[in-house]
Amino acid sequence: MPSASRVVVEPLRRHRCAACRRGPLPKLVVEDGAPLCLDCADLGHLVYLPRGDAALTRRAREASTLWAVVVRRDRRRARYERRGVLVEPAALARAEQACRADAGARAARRARDAVRRAADDVRFRAALTARILLLFPGCPPERAAAIAAHTGLRGSGRVGRSAAGRALDEGAVTAAVRASVRHLDTGYDALLAAGTPRRQARARVAPAIEAVLESWRR
Repeated sequence: MPSASRVVVEPLRRHRCAACRRGPLPKLVVEDGAPLCLDCADLGHLVYLPRGDAALTRRAREASTLWAVVVRRDRRRARYERRGVLVEPAALARAEQACRADAGARAARRARDAVRRAADDVRFRAALTARILLLFPGCPPERAAAIAAHTGLRGSGRVGRSAAGRALDEGAVTAAVRASVRHLDTGYDALLAAGTPRRQARARVAPAIEAVLESWRR
């Protein structure tokens, strides 16, 4: 069934509907620069489905003729992040029924995927450890393994999980080792705790970091 989507905002500030003057609005649509409540935006008949169940969300969205994405602005990251969707009640009911019908099969698939990912992670950590020891043969093997486990943690967003890190790029691997040395072998964290600006703290510990890296390259 063809679907159409709109964007609904969970505002951080208090707003009133520009049409009916109701407020404050927990959710709103911006039209021509003005906030509208869901009723005035012709979305009041939809029901809210929070994010968290990908299969349920996908099925409800596909079954709904009209649906909307609900977002909220993250001030720290300076971007809008998805909170859920608004879908037709009947579409949500059909999606819930479909999810109940194949819950066992999906659980088994998730279990298989988890085993596969765990095996992939073990292989990647071993390869990353070997790459660290190739670039820094003087690094203690247990330290290399610890660096690989930390920087290569799935979902961490660290350099080891970047595209360059997964490709075992020399620059990315070196950056991971340097970060480990900075935090564990220098007074960097103590400087930050004492209020030293980050750039100044990095400059102060840079010689100590390079000395450790140079000793590990031998």
